[in-house]
Amino acid sequence: MIIDDHEVVRRGIAEIVDRADGLTVVAEAGSVAEAVRRAELVRPEVLLVDLQLPDGTGIDIVRTLREKVPGARPIILTSFDDDDALAEALEAGAKAYLLKTVRGAEIAEVVKAVAAGRTLLDERTVTRRRADHEDPTADLTPSERRVLELIGDGLSNREIGERLGVAEKTVKNHITSLLSKMGLQRRTQVAAWVAGQRAAGWRG
Repeated sequence: MIIDDHEVVRRGIAEIVDRADGLTVVAEAGSVAEAVRRAELVRPEVLLVDLQLPDGTGIDIVRTLREKVPGARPIILTSFDDDDALAEALEAGAKAYLLKTVRGAEIAEVVKAVAAGRTLLDERTVTRRRADHEDPTADLTPSERRVLELIGDGLSNREIGERLGVAEKTVKNHITSLLSKMGLQRRTQVAAWVAGQRAAGWRG
């Protein structure tokens, strides 16, 4: 199911999805209210949800449908590359976060992956390492763990440096190291990971 308030965008995505093997668009919607109503009727397996809608946000849809259609797996598709939005989407239950700059073929790949039960993080579709299988923070030093927490609190590198009493360059070195140890590529993914763990009751 595709949820976007721009009809041209919806039609373009629908065409890409319908052309892909094994995928069918079962419904479209242009608002939060319409999306919730139609999703309850057709009970889609995967939702492609825009973040900004006339009567609310994609996060509202994800939260509402998590209760009403628990089998639906949401993918956020947006033009905003924003740490806070990514963290909030993941916390609400989104299974992937794609930017609208993504190639058409990649949209179909992500839909298939999410339908198969995978959780993908951002436009590079990096698989989130699940804490229930292994703890990706196991090898972090105490300083790196503190930086991880502060990234999760939304602080910038400069603010983290001030909080810890170290140079901004030192903070960047810590981030480079913890990204490598956690198997992530971007700071955004760290923020999303922390948000997801906090939602699940984890504390570092």
